[in-house]
Amino acid sequence: MVDAPGSCPACCTPGMAEFFSAAGVPTNSCLLLDSRAEAEAFPTGGMRLGFCHNCGFISNLDFDVTLAEYSGRYEETQAYSPVFVDFARNLARHWVAKYDLAGKDVLEVGCGKGEFLTMMVEEGAGTGIGIDPGVKVDRIESPVANRLTWIADFYSDAYQHLEVDALVCRHTLEHISPVGDFMRMIRGNIGDRTDMVVLFELPDVLRVLREVAFWDVYYEHCSYFSLGSLARLFRATGFEVLDLSMAFDDQYLLIEARPTRIPTGADRAGFENDSDQLRDGVGHFAAEYEKVREKWSGEVATLAAAGKKTVIWGAGSKGVAFLTHLGLHDEIEFAVDINPHKHGKYMAGTGQEIVSPEFLVTYQPDKVIVMNPIYVTEISDQLHGLGLTPDVVAV
Repeated sequence: MVDAPGSCPACCTPGMAEFFSAAGVPTNSCLLLDSRAEAEAFPTGGMRLGFCHNCGFISNLDFDVTLAEYSGRYEETQAYSPVFVDFARNLARHWVAKYDLAGKDVLEVGCGKGEFLTMMVEEGAGTGIGIDPGVKVDRIESPVANRLTWIADFYSDAYQHLEVDALVCRHTLEHISPVGDFMRMIRGNIGDRTDMVVLFELPDVLRVLREVAFWDVYYEHCSYFSLGSLARLFRATGFEVLDLSMAFDDQYLLIEARPTRIPTGADRAGFENDSDQLRDGVGHFAAEYEKVREKWSGEVATLAAAGKKTVIWGAGSKGVAFLTHLGLHDEIEFAVDINPHKHGKYMAGTGQEIVSPEFLVTYQPDKVIVMNPIYVTEISDQLHGLGLTPDVVAV
């Protein structure tokens, strides 16, 4: 690892230890692109991952916020998967019950297409306010629609006036580079309302490091946390950590907190004692990346040379990262996705056309590479329902 200039965006400690770099990374992986030419010419940026030895935070040192577009073109939703919807519904129900949010007001920062906030209100919350530049109001069909307010914008001090009982933020913090400033802004906007509950969900970096899951490393994800580094950030920015846990087959971190005026340093069941694991994980990722990349590259090349047809299933960020890191173009012709809004669009950087599962009936693939193992059973069932029996493997 090589020390890089600058301070940690989470704890402000000088210097970050650079441990991984990649060039030519598409600056967005969920934008809807209309042609292969547009996709292959898509803007790219650099990636240099730095590790803070003090707090454990990991950041893309080359991230440029002006290159990342979040708009109505951004198609990130996973709500077409029954597995994901079931997980999200259960989490919404759990948080409403655990924090007595029945009849109360909820604000979601970075609400995406609004599905989760809608679920919270359907599960008993009184009203919901969702803020996201890519929100799609026309997609919300629910009996509680009249109790939901949508704001197509980035969260900022302009929304300090919103008085709610809970602030929810799911899969947004990893897209924020100045994470310390962001959390201090949230804490400042909350002010004296210390009875508010703050509920965050985001990916776990320890799994990524241990599995050398390079398909989970992409431009929009400029910030990476473990349970420990996330809790340390919350404590340092004025929050008391109420609970830390893992979810979604241990892929996601959940942190539940309240604002406090008194600094807290208590540990929660040892979850925060992960500094050594993070250091080991960073070293492991750096040492094994090329080996894992070559394993997948060789497998796809062997299939292509034998005239076999391979597709990836999952035309989102993981799919873009997988194809980009491997430099795959003609070796894989198509990316499959169940989200109908993606069909007929193209993968940023490598240009594969995004197709529906039904397209495979004609295409007859020999191998399907699933971008997330939690969906293997769901995808296998769908393939069998189409009368298809390709070899299905997960990254």
